[in-house]
Amino acid sequence: MTLVDLGFARLMRQLRQEHGLSFRRLAKIVHYSHTYLWDIETGIKQPTPHVAEALDRGLCANGRLAQLASIESQVVHAANTPTPTAPNPDSVSHRADVQTAALAQRVSASRPPHCSASQWAQAASLLYDIFVRNRPPLMRLCTERYSRSRRRTTGASPFRMEATAQGRAPRAECYAISRQSAPSEIAGLLALAPGEQIVCRENRYYADEEPVQLGQTYIPMEIANSSALFEKTNLGPGGLFERFEDLGYRMARIREQVTTRFPTRQEALALKVPPNVPVILVLHTATDDNGRPFEVTRFIMRSDLMTVQYEIPLGD
Repeated sequence: MTLVDLGFARLMRQLRQEHGLSFRRLAKIVHYSHTYLWDIETGIKQPTPHVAEALDRGLCANGRLAQLASIESQVVHAANTPTPTAPNPDSVSHRADVQTAALAQRVSASRPPHCSASQWAQAASLLYDIFVRNRPPLMRLCTERYSRSRRRTTGASPFRMEATAQGRAPRAECYAISRQSAPSEIAGLLALAPGEQIVCRENRYYADEEPVQLGQTYIPMEIANSSALFEKTNLGPGGLFERFEDLGYRMARIREQVTTRFPTRQEALALKVPPNVPVILVLHTATDDNGRPFEVTRFIMRSDLMTVQYEIPLGD
C-alpha cells in the first residue's frame, strides 16, 4: 500500500509530546495498544476512522486529527486505485498519456467533497506552517548537557538528560567499537602523533524513535585500553563521562566547533535525511583539570530536527 503523509502522524506526535504522554499512557486513554499507536505515529499503519476519533478526543485535537485521517484515507485510496489500461498496449507514449490523465483525476478527486480548491490550498499551507516551519526541534543545550551534578543525580548521559527535559523519549545505541589509527585532525585535537592508536566508539541517537544524530567518539588507546570504554557498548549509569571519571579524567573544559554540510550517502541513510537537508557538525573536545584533551566526538545532526544552543557567561 502506498502511504501518503499529509500530517496525521506529525500532528499526533506533536500533541502527544505537548501533553507529555508516552505511548503506554496514551494507550490507556484511547484503549488501543501502545504498539499499534506507535505504528500509526511512525507512518507504518494508517489510522481507521474510529482510532482517529479516539486519538482526537484523547489528545484534545478539536477535530484536526479526524479531519486529517479522512483526507489521508481518500488520498491513499486514490493512489492505490488501478490506472485504466491504455487502448493500445504497444504505444508507450499513449500509455503515458492515459496514466498521466488518470493520475490528475485521482489527485483532484482526493480532495474531500466539502472542500473547495482554495480551502484545499489553505489547508496545505497551514499544514506546512505547522509541521515544517513551526515544528519544535530538539535543542542541544551545549553548556547544560555536561553538568556533573545533574549526571550524578539522574544517572543519565548528556543526550538522555536534555531529550528527557524537552519531553522526548531518548534512545542511544553504540553499534561499533574499533581500534584504529588516529586521523590527522583527531590526532591534533588529542595531542597525539599522527597515526597513533585510538579507540573509536560509533553511536546512533534517537528521539521518540526518530534518528536525529550520529556520534563518533575518539579516545587515546592508553586511556581506553582494558576499560569499559573499549570493551562495552553499554557504559552504564552516567554514560561516557562517568566512565572517564572512574579512570581519573574529569571534564574541566570543552571546545566545540560547529559547521554545516550536506550528508554523505551513508549518513543520509542512517539518519533518514530528506533530500536537500544539510547536517550540523559539532566537533567536540573534552579537556581534564590538567589541560589534557582526553576525548573528541564528532556529532552529525539533522538540521531539520535539531538545533544548537550555547549560553556563555561574559567577562569584563
